Amino acid sequence: MNTLIVSTFTCSFESFEKFVAEFHQEEGHKFVKEYELIKVNDGKSHLILQVIDHDGFADATSTPEMKEWDKANGYEDTVYSLKLIE
Repeated sequence: MNTLIVSTFTCSFESFEKFVAEFHQEEGHKFVKEYELIKVNDGKSHLILQVIDHDGFADATSTPEMKEWDKANGYEDTVYSLKLIE
């Protein structure tokens, strides 16, 4: 896994989880090899991803539709790049 997204949102965690799964099925699988969504609480999550195309992922998550969803659901994120320590 190479990317961590710490997200906050005003929708329920279940709604956010469904949104993430639908995005991955429809579009995200082109840019993300695998992901794990971890519930911190009902309005916060940690999403750990193996992103294989960072530019494509950034473009897919920056569309007007995605920005509209973000606004409607109080979505905010902080993105971190992860590096394996051996």
